[in-house]
Amino acid sequence: MSTDVDLKDPGIQVKKSVCFFCHNNCGMLVYVKDGKVLHVEGDDDYPVNNGGLCSRGNVNQIFLDHPDRLNYPLKRAGKRGEGKWERVTWEQALDEIAARLTQIKEEFGAEALATAGGTQRTDDWARRRFMNLYGSPNGFHNAHLCWIPTFMVETAIYGWCPFEIDMGNSRCLVLWGQNPAASVLPEMSQISNFKKNGLKLIVIDPRFTESAAKADLWLPLRPGSDSALALAWLNVIIWEGLYDSAFIENCCVGFDELAKHVQQYTPEWAAPLTWLDPEQIRLGARMYATNKPGNIQWGTAVDQIGRPGGATMHARALLRAVTGNLDAPGSDLLTGPAQDFMTDEEMEANDWLPEEQKAKQLGSDKFKLITWEGYGKIAAITREVWGKAPTAEWMCEAHPPTVFNAMITGEPYPVKAIITLASNPINSYGQTSQVIEALRKVDFHVSVEYWMTPTAALADYVLPTACTLERPTITSTYGCSDFLLASQRAIPPMYERRTDYDFWRGLALRMGQDEMWPWENLEEANYYRIYPLGYPVSSYDEFVENYRFHFPEREYYKYGRLGFATPSRRVELVSSTLAELGYPSMPSYVGPAENEIDDPELAEKYPLVMTSVGGFMPYHHSEHFQIKELRFLRHAPRVEINPETAAKLGIQQGDWVWVETRRGRIKQQAELTQAIHPRVVTTERGWWYPERGVVEPDLGGCLESNPNVLTSVADEHCDPLSGTWANRGLLCRVYKVDGKDGQ
Repeated sequence: MSTDVDLKDPGIQVKKSVCFFCHNNCGMLVYVKDGKVLHVEGDDDYPVNNGGLCSRGNVNQIFLDHPDRLNYPLKRAGKRGEGKWERVTWEQALDEIAARLTQIKEEFGAEALATAGGTQRTDDWARRRFMNLYGSPNGFHNAHLCWIPTFMVETAIYGWCPFEIDMGNSRCLVLWGQNPAASVLPEMSQISNFKKNGLKLIVIDPRFTESAAKADLWLPLRPGSDSALALAWLNVIIWEGLYDSAFIENCCVGFDELAKHVQQYTPEWAAPLTWLDPEQIRLGARMYATNKPGNIQWGTAVDQIGRPGGATMHARALLRAVTGNLDAPGSDLLTGPAQDFMTDEEMEANDWLPEEQKAKQLGSDKFKLITWEGYGKIAAITREVWGKAPTAEWMCEAHPPTVFNAMITGEPYPVKAIITLASNPINSYGQTSQVIEALRKVDFHVSVEYWMTPTAALADYVLPTACTLERPTITSTYGCSDFLLASQRAIPPMYERRTDYDFWRGLALRMGQDEMWPWENLEEANYYRIYPLGYPVSSYDEFVENYRFHFPEREYYKYGRLGFATPSRRVELVSSTLAELGYPSMPSYVGPAENEIDDPELAEKYPLVMTSVGGFMPYHHSEHFQIKELRFLRHAPRVEINPETAAKLGIQQGDWVWVETRRGRIKQQAELTQAIHPRVVTTERGWWYPERGVVEPDLGGCLESNPNVLTSVADEHCDPLSGTWANRGLLCRVYKVDGKDGQ
């Protein structure tokens, strides 16, 4: 950010913007003069970050006009991936894209178009709206690995996902596979403050992380064994009488059946599976159950363990229920959907997608919970109780590996076109070889992007999109919170960038959807959304400047007034919704996709357990690798190895090593640390090398250090409820890179 700007210059305007370089969405003040951004700083009045910005947030101004940003529409001029482009106008690009999509729909059906979205960097309701009106059910994000399966499992059990926590009144916080001290700094700041007031902190993580260092109890379980731990906690809480009997009697169904079911899952049973001592397991269960009210804070880890993911989410959800830590002061809150403004789901036009098209959603025959069958069932119940449904854009998705397979094989039907939007699937989806093959083979690919990524390099058109400083933004937790945070466009889009909304609307107007897109820009659409709030404003910008936030009055114990949004209107400890979908009504132990007990021969060849870290500073997924100020902070990918293990393998600090599974190998730099179990290694995800040039066959080194090369998306390795695949808990081996391998 600039340091030599006179911020008292009367010609400067201060705009209220937001950082979208992680899901925290921190508020920013942007100092603008003559249409140019002069300075960016944290907003002291913004409730998320109270003025603070991390290393990511502090590069917003650099990101805005970075020399590698995409600025003009490009049309492929050579072979796919060759790096030859022709600059075209937006009008030409939209005309030609619309014509091609019309042709594909006529020849192959609307379902032949798929779209891959980014991570809350765009107005995804607009994407879903276009796709519904076009007639395709095949939109998806990498959300299968990030909260969405958790949301749907928990909503099936108690009618909404308690992702908002009332930590200020809490006595105990469980961080389950989350490390906010390295990924979400404002959250960790709050935790540190509450610990001074007596908050107990339990951290469940194979690594002794920065957050674990602050914990009252650290449980370093074997990666992927989370379902064993959650079931053993249920056993302790129920069979030691630590449950909330009043809540269970008044608000739950199925307790006796659940108690009998979990009797088998003792801490002694779980210990060899989790690599924990039975008394460690008991101590954690007792600490959580006896320090009420308490919270279990969601982290991405369980969403990323593949086959055992759904069972783990189910068991973990029941922990809140049997302890009564739901929608009470200090507990995990069931906010429900926003009642007083237009939610994302209400903007999506889901009713316009015909039932016969919903039935064609790829993956819906295998993974029902977050495709139309499961989503439709759950949405119908939430509408009966809450009056509204969760957003379909995030909670009802085609299964990405199934889509990529259809692009390659044409089975169960051909997918002929894909639009990737602020997303780099090559570096972020499982089994990278499948993704690259699909993107090389698909007939038509449009990428709407900030950078020339490996994915964009394989497109036929690349269109430059506007970043957060160039667009207005409404934040409401994937469209599922009851509050909203509003931010404004600091400057008009630079060069020839446009918002994704402009892209979708531009296509829609060319394809006969005119009447369904009455808002000329995002400000108009956002004003339409907030108008029901009744604030005395005549525009969206006026709302941002004078109010900016809307938080409804907090209401606890809403279930006393509404009941729970389940068929029984109670918390279903034995889930009728999951049973109707053909899944177990209670969770049972499911082992990791690969493990030493079920796969002893594989474990002999691959004796270590690999896990990938979640968000780590200073990057967000596969983004920011072009920014030298951040690359300086983390210039090479690191694989964490215990010194004892490294010594046996002849590996020293800083050595480049291969990490290999039966699907492939990658190389990262050895980071020796006692903070990890001798049988575990931890890789950093998202890595690629844009400085190499993003052309075939290297594509910016997208295969060299990318842990998704090591993963499996085979159906038998995916969670049967949601289809999430494993990038944690897989078996691997590690060995030094020799001289002829380079580096």
